[in-house]
Amino acid sequence: MPGRTLPTLTQAEVESHNTVKSCYVTIGTNVYDVTDFVESHPGGSDLVLEYAGKDVTEILKDEDSHKHSDSAYEILEESHIGFLGTQKSNGKAQNGSATGSQANGSAPSVHPRTGMSCEEDLTKETDYNTDYKQHRFLDLNKPLLMQVWNGGFSKRFYLDQVHRPRHYKGGASAPLFGNFLEPLSLTPWWVVPTLWLPPVAYGTHLASQGFETTTGLAASWLLGLGLWTLIEYILHRCLFHLDDYLPDNRVGITLHFLLHGVHHYLPMDKYRLVMPPALFLVLATPFWKLAHSLFFWNWYLATAVFCGGIFGYICYDLTHYFLHHQNLPLWYKDLKKYHLAHHFLDYELGFGVTSRFWDQVFGTELVTVVKAK
Repeated sequence: MPGRTLPTLTQAEVESHNTVKSCYVTIGTNVYDVTDFVESHPGGSDLVLEYAGKDVTEILKDEDSHKHSDSAYEILEESHIGFLGTQKSNGKAQNGSATGSQANGSAPSVHPRTGMSCEEDLTKETDYNTDYKQHRFLDLNKPLLMQVWNGGFSKRFYLDQVHRPRHYKGGASAPLFGNFLEPLSLTPWWVVPTLWLPPVAYGTHLASQGFETTTGLAASWLLGLGLWTLIEYILHRCLFHLDDYLPDNRVGITLHFLLHGVHHYLPMDKYRLVMPPALFLVLATPFWKLAHSLFFWNWYLATAVFCGGIFGYICYDLTHYFLHHQNLPLWYKDLKKYHLAHHFLDYELGFGVTSRFWDQVFGTELVTVVKAK
């Protein structure tokens, strides 16, 4: 297709398109999307689906089956969407060098898992129609939630697509519900400190009445702040990225999309970067009970620890927003590159947002030589 650079796909990505709703085949290193042709195949759709996600070079030439004419190859050429890459199917970077500028200074390569080459790609506007025709995932022109619910996607296909970032045109937010519930999914960054700093201040004041010195209060409060950094890591890694253990059904997939998938799908959406208040209350309630269970002998101590933790959450959400959308001081720029690499390079590493400390502790640090263009 002249005038357009075709993407590189891994073998695993091609194999995941193996249904009537999304059917890819290959001939050598060429990848074709034959979804529109499945139902109209003269020999029936079952014959096409038998080779879905596979190479069809030999079967097209097989005279015992049916040697295909030149017109069949012309139809395929119109459906040419990309090339089969040589990377391992899991797409993992080796020593952090699978994407970005190569050591010899050549042009950056497209990463097989995300379809991107550098952090600047996160802000390149997505062509809605081309994206939907190529991937058969979600149409950004329409509300997303019901598309996920009714899409019939396999877990493997869903995870591949939801971690390929898109960017909505004009910096607006893609419709999620498409009805009166839409405002509940949109949260400006300033809502977080405005809504939660006053309760933290009041809770800290109540907790202070149980301490004889401000030193004890400060130590308890800082303990909660420190515990938050671990909680932040655990939530991000073990809840938001519960990918391997995600149920392979539409309930599990839809919940994953609402909780964190939509952020990886549209990482530069300004209004879906911080936690909506309703979701925060759902997650904060068990931590209130946990704090008072761990420090059951002293209500004031437990409350101080909890308030320190909530302050840590506020810092986390604001940091997360600024990492995506603000020019930061020099000492913060490295953290920004680190987090954005989590989006465009490897979403299975780099779970720390406010720091990479726990990534270093648990061996999930994202080490990369990626540079922006």
